[in-house]
Amino acid sequence: MTEILDKVRDHYGSRELTDRLRAAFAPEDQPLSVDQLSALDQFHTRGLAGTSELASLAGIDETMSVLDVGSGIGGPARYLAATRGCRVTGIDLSAPFVDASLYLTERTGQTESVSFAVGSALDLPFEDAAFDVVLLQHVAMNIADRAGLYRELRRVLRPAGRLAISDIVLNLGDPLYPLPWARTPETSFLLTAGETEQAIEQAGFRARDIRNDSEAAKMWSLQLRDAGPPSGPNLGLVMGPGFRDLAVNLGRNFLEDRLGLFVAVFEAA
Repeated sequence: MTEILDKVRDHYGSRELTDRLRAAFAPEDQPLSVDQLSALDQFHTRGLAGTSELASLAGIDETMSVLDVGSGIGGPARYLAATRGCRVTGIDLSAPFVDASLYLTERTGQTESVSFAVGSALDLPFEDAAFDVVLLQHVAMNIADRAGLYRELRRVLRPAGRLAISDIVLNLGDPLYPLPWARTPETSFLLTAGETEQAIEQAGFRARDIRNDSEAAKMWSLQLRDAGPPSGPNLGLVMGPGFRDLAVNLGRNFLEDRLGLFVAVFEAA
């Protein structure tokens, strides 16, 4: 298990990432906006639209404390704080991602409402019942111990707290690799939508809203394929120049119904 964890960490261990961000967004004294970073820091299917819709589905507002598990370089956390007025804590396995998150959040002037830490989703460094909402976007695919994951998320949620999920799931046929979260099946642990729902409910949750967003994922994939790389800094800066090919391959998996997009909100029972 430790070897697999190290390989997942290495996959997201983008070296000198913060230095590249400094160069891309010079000069240092120029503030950045959340919208300005959206092509770069929304590391999941459907990008900013996916985050916005999930936040609405979960009913996130300014009274809530939110934990973003697998927070990447902080895009969803900054977006939620800016648009929903909530306090957000992000945690990610990748130290370079957390360093980049802290840097970009300082540049957007959000350090009082958004914070980040390095850590594992299976061993969260937070007290019981610490959060109103846990956000989980495109994280579980890298985690073999789903039962342990969902139990840990339940632990840090307050009674009736909400778990908001957007995850890629198995559909028809075997996935074609490489993919954005794993270049081989060795570090990819996909479940079907039904298996995901069952594992979450067994950890002490009840479903509030479950959606199959696979058709929306297909439309996003076609748009990505036809539009070409976005202008300015984008996810290629974070994950390397070959990332677009991985994203296009993900689109092929959606279009061939090999993979689907599971979006849901659960309540801590």
